[in-house]
Amino acid sequence: MTSETIDPPELRHVQCLDGRGLHRMAYWQWERAGGGADRVLVCVHGVSRQGRDFDALAQAMRDGWRVVCPDVVGRGESDRLADPSAYQITTYVTDMVTLLARLDATTVHWFGTSMGGLIGMALAALPGTPISRLVLNDVGPAIDPAGIARIGAYLGLPLTWASEGEAADYLLTISQGFGPHSRDQWLALTRPMLRREGDRWRLHYDPAIGVPLRAMTPAAASAGEAALWAAYDAIRCPTLVLRGAESDVLSPATAAAMAARGPKARVHEFAGVGHAPTIVAADQVAVVREFLHAAA
Repeated sequence: MTSETIDPPELRHVQCLDGRGLHRMAYWQWERAGGGADRVLVCVHGVSRQGRDFDALAQAMRDGWRVVCPDVVGRGESDRLADPSAYQITTYVTDMVTLLARLDATTVHWFGTSMGGLIGMALAALPGTPISRLVLNDVGPAIDPAGIARIGAYLGLPLTWASEGEAADYLLTISQGFGPHSRDQWLALTRPMLRREGDRWRLHYDPAIGVPLRAMTPAAASAGEAALWAAYDAIRCPTLVLRGAESDVLSPATAAAMAARGPKARVHEFAGVGHAPTIVAADQVAVVREFLHAAA
């Protein structure tokens, strides 16, 4: 992905229900090259990211799919929630069910990075799920506490910068796990993360998205892990697990367990990457394409 990426996606919105009323969720849609929309790929980002993270993957997949990349509520072009405690997987799953109804697709393929993978797991476990092929990018039912602590240390900080370049430099310091990128690639990943306020730049998300994470207790974390393993074991579709070899979120033991139980996922590890592979590099894109095209 470069700053010269062509053919930008179309920004659309869908109205979703929450405990305080209605909110709009934005999504970026890449139409299938040559027309048609018989196959749909939904790509969902991590906790502090947004849908334009998938520009490179979407461009690579347009030869076979309509690609849809939502901004999860509270991020990007989506509304913010009135109740910060509602920034939870259950809310996000409900929103995605609404989105899938809007897409009017009988089946979809799902690519989820980190939080997006947890949402995908929960959806894929439901009876009658439309998810027919699932990619979980550096996430599983058990999440390493070191990774949660690292993310929690920066999530929601009230930071601003004087320029896009300054913001990109900061984001690079907290994103070493993404692996190596050219400056053009990094700027392309950074620009959708920023919003201008006067002469300063800030991050695109509601700082309150970090409230539930900081309120997490050991007991709640243990119960959540048990629920996620139960969901994972209920998944029946072909599943690919991607892992950064240096990940502090998805441990080798959890990845091995995911290969042995539930859908018995295929596991692919990327060297020189932590949490999480951005699927910008050609070798990373190729692994995803091969898995998704196997369903064609």
